[in-house]
Amino acid sequence: MLPVEDEDARPLVDALGRMGVDSRRLCWDDPGAQWDCYARVVVRSTWDYVPRRDEFVAWASGVPRIANAAAVLAWNTDKRYLVDLAAAGIPVVRTDWITPGAPFDPPAHEFVVKPSISVGANDTARYGTRVEDRAAARLHVRAIHDSGRSAMVQPYLDAVERVGESTLVFLGGRYSHCVRKGPMLTNIGTSEVPAHQDIRSRTARSEEIALASRVVDAVGGIVAEADPLLYARVDLLVDDGGVPKVLELEVTEPALFLGYDHGAVDRFAEAIVATL
Repeated sequence: MLPVEDEDARPLVDALGRMGVDSRRLCWDDPGAQWDCYARVVVRSTWDYVPRRDEFVAWASGVPRIANAAAVLAWNTDKRYLVDLAAAGIPVVRTDWITPGAPFDPPAHEFVVKPSISVGANDTARYGTRVEDRAAARLHVRAIHDSGRSAMVQPYLDAVERVGESTLVFLGGRYSHCVRKGPMLTNIGTSEVPAHQDIRSRTARSEEIALASRVVDAVGGIVAEADPLLYARVDLLVDDGGVPKVLELEVTEPALFLGYDHGAVDRFAEAIVATL
């Protein structure tokens, strides 16, 4: 379901066609779509759901044979899922949650402010320790609260500039491939991101694969009625001690970077076919 173009979409449709599967691309809010006619509905780049998350979650709950499962989408579209992962023993990037109406005292180090419900780097900014940075951060949190969302405050980890994020992709429950993502928040005090982000293929370290696998496995124990995940993306950053921590788990509408690994498109198509 694609309100905007997704670079993974056409190769995936072509791969499914080679396997004898007829597929089509539809927007999730298409009033003419008859979702019960399909053997499988695979959620992809539904990047416009944020301002109407309740509508999106209600839509997903009414679609039969949807992947990932509607209960997983409802859980994952609010980043408070990080609290559940931490409670399950998963090491996550330290996060302070500022609910609407709660006071906010900016930390005394570089930090990032983002909404609990968002996609990509939308409404996300990096701040320093200057007086004007702290004042801007307070205004940012207030704007997030005014939108009805909670704010997340996380330390800005320098490792994103030195080694980048490790983004590990799982298809059909199995580890598939990894890419390196360079820093997005290159300027302090602004949510502007580079026009062309530095993304390249990366060989994941064994400890990264082990941690990401724990994250994927943990979902079934957290979310009731969660089917096995058709796809998942786990974004990791190393802390100041070099220990990998979970920055995000994307199981709703992530870019899967299928073009960065030979065979990834076919692996995803095969995973879909296996569910039919």
